[in-house]
Amino acid sequence: MKTKSRISELLTSNQAVIIMVLLVLSIAIGLRNNAFVSFSTVVILARAAILMLIFALCQMLVIISGGIDVSFPAIACAAMYLPVKMMLNYEIDNLWFPFGMAILIGAFFGLINAVLIASLRIPPLIATLGMNSLISGGLLAFFGSTELSRLPDRLNEMFRSYLFTYTASSGLTYSLTILFIIPVVLAIGLSIFLRYTTMGRGVYAIGGNRSAARIAGFRVIRIQYFVYIFVGAVVGIGAMVSCILNRAASPTNLMGSEMMIIAAVVVGGTRITGGHGSVSGTILGVTLIALIQNNLIMLGIPTHWQPFILGFLIVLGTAFTSLKAMASMKQAKV
Repeated sequence: MKTKSRISELLTSNQAVIIMVLLVLSIAIGLRNNAFVSFSTVVILARAAILMLIFALCQMLVIISGGIDVSFPAIACAAMYLPVKMMLNYEIDNLWFPFGMAILIGAFFGLINAVLIASLRIPPLIATLGMNSLISGGLLAFFGSTELSRLPDRLNEMFRSYLFTYTASSGLTYSLTILFIIPVVLAIGLSIFLRYTTMGRGVYAIGGNRSAARIAGFRVIRIQYFVYIFVGAVVGIGAMVSCILNRAASPTNLMGSEMMIIAAVVVGGTRITGGHGSVSGTILGVTLIALIQNNLIMLGIPTHWQPFILGFLIVLGTAFTSLKAMASMKQAKV
């Protein structure tokens, strides 16, 4: 009986459902376009998922801790635009400078979020929504919406650095940027952190029940500070990745991406109320969103349906995790 219940639990888990949906979507797209079923599709999806995965893993960590961060697009825009602006103005030709500056800027805004949320007890949604408006408004007030399309040489060199290059039978060449290493290292690091460290277990604990976590000996405020500062720093790295991939630094181009990222995290099985989530689930959620984003047209669905589909996935993912949580509570009572 235990084996049957374990199999049933695995088959109805978020990850199993996403894998099945991915298979169905892939078959449907493949039937409409034979070129989809190829290694080049994997390369395209991997390239499309790089930035999304960095931000989604950050959002996952925040949500597991019982919070939410909608300020990351504005933080990323600041962490992208300001270092590049300084490099161009002062003719700085160094690859470490923009990444270092971006990390510091991201960590600084993450610290402000931590103060507002952990110390002043402002609800995370309100605090990060306010920070989002503050940062984006400041960027527009001081710099306008002018895009920096002429990047320093070091950043252009990074754009042309590849892990590998693949030539398809059609003669087209597909390359996977070396920047793909960043989300891979982040995913492995977060997986180890959440599973094997005391602070990682504390992140789950404060998200599940803040009071119980404090009684259990976890330093709640310290953990919250770590989460928001760490996430801010990693968002800074993601900002530079975005700059290099798009070959431009813009004070506005990441605005509005929070819906897509939250959708990927929630669909991946992270409970929006906190205390539950996984790196593997988030990776699957990002893969699903990337597949939908890049292949809606192949299914004959106009791209303006994308916001509707993202909203539907958020509602569906939240409902699914809530129903599973309710079922677990009923079983525990029995």
